[in-house]
Amino acid sequence: MTDKGTILVTGGAGYVGAHVCEAVAAAGYRVVVLDNLANGHRMFAKFGVFVEGDIRDAGALEAVFAEHNPIGVVHCAALIEVETSLKDTANYYDNNVGGSIRLIRAAQDHGVRAFVFSSTCAVYGPPQRLPLDETHPLAPISPYGRTKMMVEQVLDDLRTHHAFPAISLRYFNASGAHWQSGIGEKHDPETHAIPLAIHAAQGRRAGFKIFGTDYDTPDGTAVRDYIHVLDLADAHVRALEYLVSGGAGTVFNLGTGTGSSVRELVDAISQVSGKPFNVTLADRRPGDPPSLVADNSKARDMLGWAPQRSFQATVESAWKWHSDVERTLFQT
Repeated sequence: MTDKGTILVTGGAGYVGAHVCEAVAAAGYRVVVLDNLANGHRMFAKFGVFVEGDIRDAGALEAVFAEHNPIGVVHCAALIEVETSLKDTANYYDNNVGGSIRLIRAAQDHGVRAFVFSSTCAVYGPPQRLPLDETHPLAPISPYGRTKMMVEQVLDDLRTHHAFPAISLRYFNASGAHWQSGIGEKHDPETHAIPLAIHAAQGRRAGFKIFGTDYDTPDGTAVRDYIHVLDLADAHVRALEYLVSGGAGTVFNLGTGTGSSVRELVDAISQVSGKPFNVTLADRRPGDPPSLVADNSKARDMLGWAPQRSFQATVESAWKWHSDVERTLFQT
């Protein structure tokens, strides 16, 4: 395979980052992973050269850029838990904003041709219309969402005033796993719905809680857009190549365009597990919108990207990861 140059992936030992590394390597690039392992796993950093380091360390960044001379950066390193961002707010701004700015400056100083930023639909806040497109107003309601919005704004200013080649990818609900490669979702603590429900079905948790059953949705439970992590990874490769080929930086939504409710999630996991599990009902959580669904037409039109995997296939891949791989690798 032709060597297309080196791509630095920050947070490449994490859940999304590891899948991105695999896809970038498969596309013919050399991969360098920079991760401080605060949330990542060393065993996931197997698709390129691994460097343990922190994006807030300017010296470490300079050393990585000087040694490996990457033509592009995929920036996946971040603290991501909304509830934790309410409690450890200063650290979120220090890492997600301060660290990102240090990384962006290093990338700018070394003349990278592509900078792809892992952002989130949390930048939108409560939806004013659905599906959400990229022109929707940004009004995040958590420190986590605001840190991502701030980095997007930095990149927008650099695109406008310095022609910095940057794309921000606004993920909806990253889900599933490439369990055949030994990578998948492993957070501590786990807060995401699909792994929590799977753990309940496996008897690793007492049960699964549905927050809110009186939303204005078809079955009364919240609706989310679950996008397979392999489809996300494919979009990162397309964004890199779009920029490397001279495309202008912008922002893209990454979602399927179809929502699935929490009850549908429970049903899908009951089906794949072959048994029901304990589900309890609770009041809504403050700030949880009834529905979040992406308009992904911009990514389809400009990147030629389209999600390939159904919600059921996403759930099945997550089940295989948590059942056959995670429990062995992590002895859970």
